[in-house]
Amino acid sequence: MRRIMEFGCGAGGCCSAAPPTSFLLSGSVRWAGRPKTAPRGRDLGMQGSARTEQPAAGCSRRTTMGFLLAVAVLLSACAQQCSGTTDSQDTSVLRALMDQWQNAPPSWGQSDDPCGESPWEGVTCGGDKVISIKLSTMGIQGSLAADIGQLSDLQSMDLSFNNELGGVLTPTIGNLKQLTTLILSGCSFHGTIPDELGSLPKLSYMALNSNQFSGKIPASLGNLSSLYWFDIADNQLSGPLPVSTDGGMGLDKLIKTRHFHFNKNQLSGPIPDALFSPEMALIHLLFDGNRFTGNIPDSLGFVSTLEVVRLDRNSLSGQVPLNLNNLTKVIELNLANNQLTGTLPDLTRMDLLNYVDLSNNTFDPSPCPAWFWRLPQLSALIIQSGRLYGTVPTRLFSSPQLNQVILDGNAFNGTLDMGRSISSELSLVSFKDNEFASLTVTSSYNGTLALAGNPVCERLPNTPYCSATQRPLSAPYSTSLVKCYSGSCPAGQSLSPQSCLCAYPYQGVMYFRAPFFHDVANDTAFQELESMLWTKLALTPGSVYLQDPFFNSDAYMQVQVKLFPAGSGAYFNRSEVMRIGFDLSNQTFKPPKEFGPYYFIASPYPFPGQEQEHF
Repeated sequence: MRRIMEFGCGAGGCCSAAPPTSFLLSGSVRWAGRPKTAPRGRDLGMQGSARTEQPAAGCSRRTTMGFLLAVAVLLSACAQQCSGTTDSQDTSVLRALMDQWQNAPPSWGQSDDPCGESPWEGVTCGGDKVISIKLSTMGIQGSLAADIGQLSDLQSMDLSFNNELGGVLTPTIGNLKQLTTLILSGCSFHGTIPDELGSLPKLSYMALNSNQFSGKIPASLGNLSSLYWFDIADNQLSGPLPVSTDGGMGLDKLIKTRHFHFNKNQLSGPIPDALFSPEMALIHLLFDGNRFTGNIPDSLGFVSTLEVVRLDRNSLSGQVPLNLNNLTKVIELNLANNQLTGTLPDLTRMDLLNYVDLSNNTFDPSPCPAWFWRLPQLSALIIQSGRLYGTVPTRLFSSPQLNQVILDGNAFNGTLDMGRSISSELSLVSFKDNEFASLTVTSSYNGTLALAGNPVCERLPNTPYCSATQRPLSAPYSTSLVKCYSGSCPAGQSLSPQSCLCAYPYQGVMYFRAPFFHDVANDTAFQELESMLWTKLALTPGSVYLQDPFFNSDAYMQVQVKLFPAGSGAYFNRSEVMRIGFDLSNQTFKPPKEFGPYYFIASPYPFPGQEQEHF
């Protein structure tokens, strides 16, 4: 839009300049004049001062002054506006990022103003400063330029699910003092986590999971006093957990943090007793799949806010602390696959406990403790190779919430009598490799029973419950496509359960790290998950497809997820993909509570004509 600088002549022959109050310049500035009558007794060439009309002979000087004033105003406005809305340094930083990347969004670099009339996708400004970069699942390749540290007002950065974006994480990220959210999940960053990351006073959400980071956890991260979400899972981190000593920094300082997700690394050494305190606000402690040794610290029993405790698949030894029984809010407790000794822990007071796995330790031999059937919310009881012996009380099988009993590899003997009041929720009973000589079970039990490796099976080798491999009675859940035709879709496309049309879904895998149920054929639970996905992600009802959930070797429930565009559309646009990716990586989407903590890893999205786009 061109602006016109207007001139008019007064009654005395003097001309006045009236500069426009605002400028929107595109291309060139055009000058033009048109007649304009000035008010009597007023010289508009002078800035608001009343003058008596002067002879025309004095007009020239005042006209020149007015003209110069107008030019000055115009040049000042042009200096502010000609360069665009976005701060020039921030624009330079974005261009530096673009230079390091392949497959940046096609709008990047198409204008000189990232936050102007033709904005760069995924960039948000506050005033003239860049405050947010959200580029989830864009297929970006390359590295993160050191220039990123010059975005002085940046508050949020989400680069998740760009699995070919990597390199060493630049230390200049420590200059982003306004940063509250940093999400690099599902990328390919490697090398050490920079110490400078600990100098971000406002950082509340940090997700570095599913990369290739190595080396030690920097003690400086203990400075992140605002941190709520701390996820460094699924990397190659090693060494001990840093705690503060002699006034230094350590992870024990993170008393406001709710999530310690350190699972699936190579962390080693003892879990320090100094790590935990009653002041902490932790709800999820995920230390599974590391190389921790030594005892479980007594201080863990003081963190009364805990809901999920996973210490499985380590090399922990010694007795389980007695005060672990004080963690009355814990819903999942997994201590499996360690070297724990002493008596089987007493969990009587843990009334909310839903899932417990104490398998493959070296506890003292013991009969069934009473908490097996006294915990009112218990749905999964798993103690394989737990050195349990004796008879199994009938009342165990009548616990109202009980869904799975897996007590393989123990020394139970006598008769397995499941009684006449079997819980309607019970779907799996497995006592493989025990010493049962006989069995009493009524026809009211319709679930799976596994007894292979017991003496009773020597007499009844052909019965289903004596088979070494048993198929589950119900297939894992998948979203129904019964209303759609049975045709196939072209490569890369899938059938939408909502429209029954082929489309390119946004897809990936949800990993539920501590679900409170273990029945993968549970229609009710998965249909609730479908409904929440399309509701919370603002999708068309019915446009979510879930496929073949199962428990992987990490004891995580893994679910393939496909999300479909609305109506007859074949694709999501880039803004929709960025939004969905952020909502899943930032945990904006919350699944039903029984699914527990999760993370999501997206597959690359096949944008239309991507091979022709100019980057």
